[in-house]
Amino acid sequence: MLHINLHQTLGQLELDINLDIPNKGVTAIFGRSGAGKSSFINLIAGLSVPQKGVIRLNQQTLFDSEKGINIAPEKRRIGYVFQEHRLFPHYTVEQNLKYGYKRSDFSHFSQIVQLLGIEHLLTRYPASLSGGEKQRVAIGRALLSEPQLLLMDEPLSALDLPRKQELMNYLSKLARQIKIPILYVSHSLDEIIRLADNLILLEQGKIVAFDSVSKVWHSPAFAAWQPESQKMSLLELAIYLHQPTYKMIGLSLGSQQIWINETPHYQIGDNLRISIASKDVSISLTQPNHSSIRNILKGTITQIIEQADRADIAVLVYNQVIWASISLWSFDELALHLDQEVYLQIKSVSL
Repeated sequence: MLHINLHQTLGQLELDINLDIPNKGVTAIFGRSGAGKSSFINLIAGLSVPQKGVIRLNQQTLFDSEKGINIAPEKRRIGYVFQEHRLFPHYTVEQNLKYGYKRSDFSHFSQIVQLLGIEHLLTRYPASLSGGEKQRVAIGRALLSEPQLLLMDEPLSALDLPRKQELMNYLSKLARQIKIPILYVSHSLDEIIRLADNLILLEQGKIVAFDSVSKVWHSPAFAAWQPESQKMSLLELAIYLHQPTYKMIGLSLGSQQIWINETPHYQIGDNLRISIASKDVSISLTQPNHSSIRNILKGTITQIIEQADRADIAVLVYNQVIWASISLWSFDELALHLDQEVYLQIKSVSL
């Protein structure tokens, strides 16, 4: 477990952090620019020094202002992946990976290389690599230092969209396979939905929410980050069925299911997090037949919010809430009310 209780004044920003972060999985740090996200992880890494407080990783105290303890950054056993790759240009990929690598165990080296899909790059130099390849090498170098904790400061921010998607697949696989906690700074909701298990919401140096991604997403503290034009439903569901003919997988929702396109690196039993935009959900009073829409779910209305230009309807399906946004005309015509059973037609699902 990572225990943090610290205070630091950075210009006009007062950074006050007090929390315990689990010793596994990905914890995302999210907030506006200037909220203190990068400053937060720099304090953990030892790249800057808190004015007071304690940082403890597992059983080791990394910093304690009262006891005068401040372990040097290189002795903290913390891997750090920056926005820029910071590879040595005159070293090959293999030499970059082995910089600071203390083991003689080739199997461990090979395992990390294969995990990140960089076996074919070992003899090349950084100048010949794409942005995504450079970041994979940087991640590999951080992991080969055998850290107890991996810090990632917006590692995808400098990449174009195709490279982001490519690296996101590797990061998703990495997060499931390595056994150390990852702190992941990002300003991208897509990255957080795809990669994170837990979410820290930081505002002006203060933690305003910290819990599982789903709980923070649906909390009042996160309302400002939701789009004004519609509601976004976030669901975490298990893969339970594969339809190879049409390359689809079924996600379990009680006795019902949501179908999505096949996705790499996942198998039966794995959990997937999906988002559904309320404008992609329609409501019917009777079960639709002969429809091209695959995802038709039965549920019960639990909340109705009438907006100036629409009605937002929350429908409980098994143990998940899915929002639909419909016109006020449709709302009046259907005469929808609380506790009413309805059918949802979901036109689009995003991973």
